[in-house]
Amino acid sequence: MSYYLTQYARALRKRQTPMEIKMWAILRNRKFMGYKFYRQYPLGPYIVDFCCRRNKLVIELDGGGHNIELQRQKDIIRDEYLTSYGYRIFRVWNNELDKNEDGVMEKLAELLDV
Repeated sequence: MSYYLTQYARALRKRQTPMEIKMWAILRNRKFMGYKFYRQYPLGPYIVDFCCRRNKLVIELDGGGHNIELQRQKDIIRDEYLTSYGYRIFRVWNNELDKNEDGVMEKLAELLDV
């Protein structure tokens, strides 16, 4: 892992979005079903929003910018890279977490309990 990527991940942790703060409050310190999560975690050339290494699950919180064609193409390439290393990706729209937190957590529980 490169020094630059590590430093960038640290910087991202310091300026989380409101939805990342909300999700981290749920996941941190093994609060969610006892699973250990990392935030702004470097994986290869990418930094993922949240990662449960034990279950090889990545959680990506997506805002409106991910609905732009160029970003969708980048997300596809990123997802292909991560899945090639055995990771599963759980993409959650910010507004979905905001309006349906219980539903998002139910789906996350299903994905972790595989």
